[in-house]
Amino acid sequence: MTDTTLVANSSGKLNRKLDASEAQIVGAKAPDAVRRYLGAFPTYKPTPLVELPALADTLGLGAIAVKDEGQRYGLVSFKALGGAYAVARLVHRHVERKLGRAVDPAELLGEECKAIAAEMTVACATDGNHGRSVAAGAQMFGCRCVIFVHSGVSQGRADAIAAFGAEIVRTPGNYDQSVAEATETSAREGWTTVSDMSWEGYEEIPGLVMQGYTIMLDEIIEQASGSFTHVFVQGGVGGLAAVVAGYFHDLLESERPQLIVVEPARANCLQRSAMANQRQAMAPGEATVMAMLECYEPSLIAWNILEKTADFFLSIPDGVAIAAIKQLARPLGSDPMLEIGESGGAGLAGLMVALEDAGIKAQLGLDGNSRVLLIGTEGATDAALYQRLINAPTNEWTPEHHEAAQ
Repeated sequence: MTDTTLVANSSGKLNRKLDASEAQIVGAKAPDAVRRYLGAFPTYKPTPLVELPALADTLGLGAIAVKDEGQRYGLVSFKALGGAYAVARLVHRHVERKLGRAVDPAELLGEECKAIAAEMTVACATDGNHGRSVAAGAQMFGCRCVIFVHSGVSQGRADAIAAFGAEIVRTPGNYDQSVAEATETSAREGWTTVSDMSWEGYEEIPGLVMQGYTIMLDEIIEQASGSFTHVFVQGGVGGLAAVVAGYFHDLLESERPQLIVVEPARANCLQRSAMANQRQAMAPGEATVMAMLECYEPSLIAWNILEKTADFFLSIPDGVAIAAIKQLARPLGSDPMLEIGESGGAGLAGLMVALEDAGIKAQLGLDGNSRVLLIGTEGATDAALYQRLINAPTNEWTPEHHEAAQ
């Protein structure tokens, strides 16, 4: 398999309706559940949807819009919407049980509720952004928080999590191994695991994390100047991709945009699952610059939704991800500058790769009438690494870069 590969979804489940539980998590009405908890998040405000007309014109497209999640809650990532929301839901349940009465979500910020929440410890493994969101939620609502970070998580990202009062546990190995250690430790200690990765028997909490993301899709619908023909969205374990695909599928049905899931060629577990028509793990390999997407097994909930709602799976090389964030940092014409991190720029990287390959471009139907949505999932979550990448003379992910990320 080459670094750039496009795989069509050949599942017999493609375009089936979401079942009731899936619609509750990612469907068009899912944001209603999230909005009921906004009283616990008084700083909430929509992030901008930014048009890039000069870039679209240069690439021969009708329009490009980027949802800039680098401005979300000051946490610099869309993940701020998921982990903290799941913590709020879990704390709310615990507090209502203890008080024996209904509790308005806004009350969770009060001292009475925080004293009860202090009985809880939440924990998770993270590549960086999810852990920061869980830690922020724990700090906001008064829980203890323990975050497990694997060897590939940069010190800058670990420090950003610790700044929210979380205890950091360094683990050897990759993300999937840190998930296993976090889960085992939480079970032994009686903590609550707040993971964005789901597996058989562990689905409710990852579903809450995904549901938290859906409010971003409501914002996009309200902000967009027109409909979209294509969406290029990051892979990872598949949570965000499933939210974006599932929401548009449920809302627009046959009128939905074409959904392309973008993954690093070095961590393309969703694409491999699509090729096999079943959820598959892959062996860990060489590190990728797209650290937030360095995942080797799809989330169960996410995969079940993507089978019905994703059209294509595209793997990309590391170099084009670096080229994409340089393009966003040094825009064309009057396009605004966007500080989007190396994983956050993967959607644009996928679009660039697709346009450079005549076969892929034709297969996706990209032309002057195409209106493309990208999700800039993160800002410069590690500012020092971001500066090294955008100022590097080449787009190579070198051993020097990898060492600097540790």
